[in-house]
Amino acid sequence: MYDIVIIGAGVIGCAVAYRLGQYEGKFAVMDFAHDVSEGASKANSGIVHAGYDAKAGTEKARLNVKGARMMKDLCRTLGVPYGQPGALVLGFHEEDRKALEALYENAKVNGVPGCRLIERDEILKMEPNINPEVLLALDVPASGLVSPYELTHALADSAKENGFDFLLGTKAEALSFADGVWTIKTQDGDVKTRAVINCAGVHADVLHNQISTKQVKIIARRGQYYLLDHSTPLLFNRTIFQVPTKMGKGVLVSPTTHGNLLLGPTAEDIPDGQDTATTRDGLTDVLAKARLTFPNADLRQVITTFSGIRAHEVEGDFLIGQVEGAPEGAFEAIGIESPGLSAAPAIGEELGDWVAYYLKLKKNLNYIAPTPLPKAFAGMNEQERRAAYEIDPDYGRIVCRCEQVTEAEVRRSIRRPMGARSLDGVKRRTRAGMGRCQSGFCSTRVMEILAEELGQDLRQISKSGGKSWLLTGGIGKEDSHD
Repeated sequence: MYDIVIIGAGVIGCAVAYRLGQYEGKFAVMDFAHDVSEGASKANSGIVHAGYDAKAGTEKARLNVKGARMMKDLCRTLGVPYGQPGALVLGFHEEDRKALEALYENAKVNGVPGCRLIERDEILKMEPNINPEVLLALDVPASGLVSPYELTHALADSAKENGFDFLLGTKAEALSFADGVWTIKTQDGDVKTRAVINCAGVHADVLHNQISTKQVKIIARRGQYYLLDHSTPLLFNRTIFQVPTKMGKGVLVSPTTHGNLLLGPTAEDIPDGQDTATTRDGLTDVLAKARLTFPNADLRQVITTFSGIRAHEVEGDFLIGQVEGAPEGAFEAIGIESPGLSAAPAIGEELGDWVAYYLKLKKNLNYIAPTPLPKAFAGMNEQERRAAYEIDPDYGRIVCRCEQVTEAEVRRSIRRPMGARSLDGVKRRTRAGMGRCQSGFCSTRVMEILAEELGQDLRQISKSGGKSWLLTGGIGKEDSHD
């Protein structure tokens, strides 16, 4: 019997878990994936939106602005990469002026600081690689950047250190309530809990509609991206948007916290919330729209393409709090599309406190504060590298050449409270495999380290958990996996 089970191990579920770690109780996070941050949280733009375009008066706007203000301190506490380079929202036609003026007024109502409208000459001084046909822009200096999957993993580590169970590879199939207890039906049997929090992303409406008198509908909205190498100097310092549409903020050109350049996303409503394929038509659309901002976009610098799924609720706003018309003890955070990442610190804090208050939980007097993640070897200066090597000689062995990831960092990623158990798990915790060769050189060594650390045969090492085996046999050995 748990006090609280959170369904969904993305950034929202893990932010709620992080907050609840400050209370006494028996808690769990459940997810059908085999690691945290396997859904929308691993595949988005990583933008900490300032809140200029969220409709004033909505929960989306309120939580966006509050969460964005919390993000810098949260990332410092966790040791997660964060930057605040600002953003520009571009207009290329005179009719865009009215739209940008409306965004500027909306930013003021939402309390976003520092926004201003600027004209072509100032834009090109700030970002000389922007299309010179630009007419005007909204300058948003409060816009930031974060690594979304690194944030999610750090939140999960803290929750785990403070007693959370993580029931990964476990799908919540149905919810029912009787005699003050919630039962979560899974493929591995029933899980009992006093309270349940639905943070299931694109699948959250299925669980919601089983228990609520108010039915909701979530549309899976796919966004496809190009990721460019960071081997050349960044051509843009800020995140560059175009005037948004009813489908979202449009195609952006943006740096990442690790110095890559990102182009995308599309906004495609699709029937299958698991369909993260990239398509010729989608990527062609991204490139055409990105070149309006960045005419010299060069596909020779592309190292990978990917897509992510946004959970768009048809009414358009976030649904946070108690589930309307459901039995007591049912809570949710659903319809969390962009700017959900930006709002995550605020959603986690408010929803965690709300459920703790409902259950009358006491503060955890043995709470373990997060230990900030150490600086990546790639970001250290020479003196810091020497000092790291003196403490751990495994810093002297480079595993991933493209991203300068050391054996010490790979081993630590596996030993973390919510440590890596797959090739992708190591990649998202260390960046080993995220460079130009896309793990062509480092994958075998990472597999060997995983096998050593986990005490497993190499044939048990997977790409992303489950049965995503990387090897199926060997010469002179049993040559198949069940």
